[in-house]
Amino acid sequence: MWGSMILALGTGIAIGIVFQSLRIPSPAPPFLGLLGLFGMFLGQRLIPWIKLWLSSK
Repeated sequence: MWGSMILALGTGIAIGIVFQSLRIPSPAPPFLGLLGLFGMFLGQRLIPWIKLWLSSK
């Protein structure tokens, strides 16, 4: 899983560099949109962790 995440991050950085060097506007949503998406990801991961934590008590 970490390998996929590092590959995705590296690819995103490389594409960002290419876009910036060619002066192409980024198709990515604004920062607040990305922050919301990150919150959704954390929420999705948090629920199973909480269930596991509660079942171990």
